Amino acid sequence: MITRNRRSVSRGAIIRLISLGVFVAAAVSVGLLLPPLDVDGLRALFGDLGWTGLVAFAAIYGLLTLSPVPKGVLSIGAGVVWGFGVGVLAVYAGALLGATLAFWASRLLGRDAVARLMGRRAAAIDDLFERRGFLSILGLRLVPVVPFTALNYASGLTGVRYPAYAAATAVGIIPGTAAYVALGAFGIEAGPLFWVALGALGALSLIGAAAGVVVQRRRVRARAAGAASDAPAGSEQRAATGLEDRSGRGAEHA
Repeated sequence: MITRNRRSVSRGAIIRLISLGVFVAAAVSVGLLLPPLDVDGLRALFGDLGWTGLVAFAAIYGLLTLSPVPKGVLSIGAGVVWGFGVGVLAVYAGALLGATLAFWASRLLGRDAVARLMGRRAAAIDDLFERRGFLSILGLRLVPVVPFTALNYASGLTGVRYPAYAAATAVGIIPGTAAYVALGAFGIEAGPLFWVALGALGALSLIGAAAGVVVQRRRVRARAAGAASDAPAGSEQRAATGLEDRSGRGAEHA
């Protein structure tokens, strides 16, 4: 019975992993088949729809984030159509939506299979991301050595918790989002307002990152303190058990 259960679970995990591959392939295909949108096209589609167009843009942006196609034109176009503030809001919401969808698709469909295939290596990676998930994701967002879409899917395969992933993503994408939207809102020759806004956003990003580091360190210290407090209790219990065993043996000999 145990062998059958293990085989069925393993088969189900492989099926989910294949489903994830089909999902990603479909997203890539749709992204590649869509006609490229320029700034004029974005203005024609969303410019006259008001807040409805803003919500529609964010939803479409989030869905396109599932595919690794360049989305810089969309971000720049948001700045042209709505200006800096509202454009940042639209792109930011769409990016967070796409990051969440990709994370959970990967987590629900591919997590079990990857953990089984990688074995101990998966356990080591999970331990790292569970302890330093926020800092790891934040660093990869601020210094994008890994493409945005690829990191979204890869994070779902690791042991990083969604709150840490979402918080790090929310902080880490602010500078890049602001920079792209600003190109559309202010043009290449940005005025003082652009630099003030970008500086403020950068400061907020640093504050958020610092707060995340503090919270992460406190959690690590709390876990270490809990482990240290449990260790003496366990040793005392083992010592007491040993004394009882010895006294019992002495009574038997007597």
